[in-house]
Amino acid sequence: MNYKMVLKTVGRLLWAEAALLCLPLFVSFYYKENLFHIYLIVMGILLGVGAIMNLPKPQKRTIYAREGFAIVSLSWILLSFFGALPFVFSGEIPSIIDAMFEVVSGFTTTGATILADVESISKSLLFWRAFTHWLGGMGIIVFVLAFLPQKDMQSMHIMRAEVPGPSVGKLVSKTTVTARILYIMYLVLTIAEFIALLCCKMPIFDSITTAFATAGTGGFSVKNASIAAYNSLSIEIVVALFMLLFGVNFNLYYLAIMKQFKRAIKSEELWTYVGIIIVSTIVISLNILPLVNSFGDALRQAGFQVASIITTTGFGTADLGSWPTLSQFVVVLLMFSGACTGSTGGGLKVGRIMILAKSVAKELKRAINPRSVKCIKLDGAVVDKEIISTTSVYFVVYMFLIAISTFLIALDNVDLTAATTSVISCINNIGPGLSDNGMISHFADFSNFSKIILTADMLIGRLEIFPMIILFLPSTWKKSA
Repeated sequence: MNYKMVLKTVGRLLWAEAALLCLPLFVSFYYKENLFHIYLIVMGILLGVGAIMNLPKPQKRTIYAREGFAIVSLSWILLSFFGALPFVFSGEIPSIIDAMFEVVSGFTTTGATILADVESISKSLLFWRAFTHWLGGMGIIVFVLAFLPQKDMQSMHIMRAEVPGPSVGKLVSKTTVTARILYIMYLVLTIAEFIALLCCKMPIFDSITTAFATAGTGGFSVKNASIAAYNSLSIEIVVALFMLLFGVNFNLYYLAIMKQFKRAIKSEELWTYVGIIIVSTIVISLNILPLVNSFGDALRQAGFQVASIITTTGFGTADLGSWPTLSQFVVVLLMFSGACTGSTGGGLKVGRIMILAKSVAKELKRAINPRSVKCIKLDGAVVDKEIISTTSVYFVVYMFLIAISTFLIALDNVDLTAATTSVISCINNIGPGLSDNGMISHFADFSNFSKIILTADMLIGRLEIFPMIILFLPSTWKKSA
């Protein structure tokens, strides 16, 4: 393990967070809030800690896989801790456990909140809260790789550890250029949604924060009633459309930009994603029809919530707890599914589910005909055996972690529905959960123990399990020979 290089890289990422806090600092000035000194204090702490971490001079600047995993895991934990300090120092979320839950939920784009009254929070803190979604959506470290000048860091290992999905490929030869291309596309889509929301007469501040939350598929709203507070069909359509767009593999957008439309449109994962959305929307619409005034209302509610859940955004326009059991079951299935690989969405990912399904089909065919030789293909290409193996292991560990976390939450005497869906929601980075009494709109009533477990689940889910596990393995920290 190249300790000095790990410390140096994490320290520089802390400096980057200090620079990013200039944005909520500006918002604090603009709205004449007496919080600017809070941001300055936190920025000073970040610069100081970053400077200390940069004191050791690494003899080797090589970053291999384990250094990449360590950098990503440590960075997400430390960035979340320091990112929570403005809430603590301001007194608006005085508990460090609550503040960590909120900021981890932001950076991991989960959208679960401990705030019962979001509208009572200062504008600058609401801005920072939403901005963490935007940073976490494509990846905090990918942002640094994309826009901050740096030398050869063997950054592919870092990018592989942070970007969600079964595998990470480069769009172009240099990883830093790939990161820049991804973030430019991400930024363009965010600006497009911001403009569209302004055209729908959403206030400027709300439009910015909603665009951030949608882009990161996070779901933090500045309204207690979420998107339902605006009571606007046009706003719901815009938000739902962009949630679905951000749930698509960004590689497909790059192919479209390069005019390789046929390759992009032939994506099996894309059409499976679209098919799941259409079928789920129709099933829920028909199921909730007796609860609403017309099929149009049912389609409006179902369509928005399906888009919100499958992309793991978590915006709300309906009380899912009041829906019939079948609709709730479909919602839980969508929680597991998630969006496409290479998107900002969480969950298992549609691509990973396709690999698992094709693996099962292959084994069934082999059981019937042992001599048959079948390869698993996606988009006409054979899927590497290593990816299939990793996907299978990932699924087993994923289900094991859900079971363990649910058991731990249940120790707090939480009802089974709440314990299960809160864990599924957090580990899949979705946000809302269900309980026997209806929908879980906030997690303020959970104990500190449960909040710590769920906070860990959010980090584990966003980094897709292995980086966080590897961080705590003794072998990770052995010195290189």
